[in-house]
Amino acid sequence: MNTGGPYPRDLVGYGPQPPDPRWPNGARIAVSLVLNYEEGGESCVLHGDARSEAVLTDLGAVEALSNARDLNVESNFEYGSRVGFWEIMRVLRARGLEATIYAVGMALERNPEAATEMARSGYEVACHGERWIDYQFVPEDIERAHMLRNAETITRMIGRRPVGWYTGRPGPNTRRLVTQIGGFLYDSDAYNDDLPYWVPVAARPHLVVPYSLDTNDSRMQRGGDFGTGDEFFSYCRDAFDWLYRIGGEGRPRMLSIGLHGRIIGRPGRIGALLRLLDHVQGHERVWLCTREAIARHWIAHHPGS
Repeated sequence: MNTGGPYPRDLVGYGPQPPDPRWPNGARIAVSLVLNYEEGGESCVLHGDARSEAVLTDLGAVEALSNARDLNVESNFEYGSRVGFWEIMRVLRARGLEATIYAVGMALERNPEAATEMARSGYEVACHGERWIDYQFVPEDIERAHMLRNAETITRMIGRRPVGWYTGRPGPNTRRLVTQIGGFLYDSDAYNDDLPYWVPVAARPHLVVPYSLDTNDSRMQRGGDFGTGDEFFSYCRDAFDWLYRIGGEGRPRMLSIGLHGRIIGRPGRIGALLRLLDHVQGHERVWLCTREAIARHWIAHHPGS
């Protein structure tokens, strides 16, 4: 039971009357494609960690090894940076699509060629933490230092300062630190809405652009609830169709689609991404955009108070 003041969660949100986002050109839906770049920043004794990675691999429910390398897990992650990243970038580039890349700082530094490709693409590159780890119990001073390093790495390697933040496994200090560091338009460490919204942080409005774990290829990892690319495609197609439908009824929303090189970038899965893009691009009045563009639009049309 919470006894330390007002209940800290918002279970109401916009309620029965969400605002009309007034997407550009009367779009019925805003679609945000997000490519997560994490490979090389995960838990590994080579990175000074006490155990190996055990999350989001194709090896099922693996147990982290203490003070030892898990070569199978490492190799699984390497596919994402060696192959999957490039396949996804080719697909997006061939279709002339906008996308946001969530970049882990340490991972980016370990693959300068990938960073060069990100810079060349013109895509938004947002912070995804200096490490791809759980920050729940990381001391505040260390998390702050990691955040500053992540932003500095992206600025140096991509050539422009990041304006978006997404840790993925945030801690209790994460959002406050994002606002204290400054320079960020939004963070996406939330899954509780289909529209951006403002929250007060230190008595100032801060924009949240919610992300999604359901329309996300992470559900296709072995042992997950999606066994094949077809299941991922069907779920994302249904999500798009519903939001597109209600957008035509005067209630436009946004749809986030999460991608990973080591997951959707595999040969047995990437066809599902192609089919999904065919479906989305086969509709009119769809705004395919970056999260930065969504944030800037919201700030301009629905400013915080």
